[in-house]
Amino acid sequence: MRDEQTPGAGGDLANQAEGYLLWQATIAEAEQRAREFTDRMDWLTTSQRHEVERHHIEDSLRRARQDLERVAARCRSLRGEYERRYRSLRLRCAGWTLAVCAAAVLTAAVSLIR
Repeated sequence: MRDEQTPGAGGDLANQAEGYLLWQATIAEAEQRAREFTDRMDWLTTSQRHEVERHHIEDSLRRARQDLERVAARCRSLRGEYERRYRSLRLRCAGWTLAVCAAAVLTAAVSLIR
């Protein structure tokens, strides 16, 4: 089984491409919203409009990055929690399997002795 987190793995490249495309879409959306925002301000000069749009885009992208960082941190946290629970469940299942097998062997041994 191939680890998707290994550098150079095909999944890593796909994740990078998806992340790049997602970020480009976020930039395009921020630019569109900035234009829509300044379109309502017809009293702005061209240079003022560009300046307001630039600030609006920077603010939108900063907020988007913060949101993505929060989501990524939560994903890492959930992954760690899932891995701990899965490990615990695996140990519990292995313990029960060993107990049932030991009971079956013990029952078979007792029945052979009689």
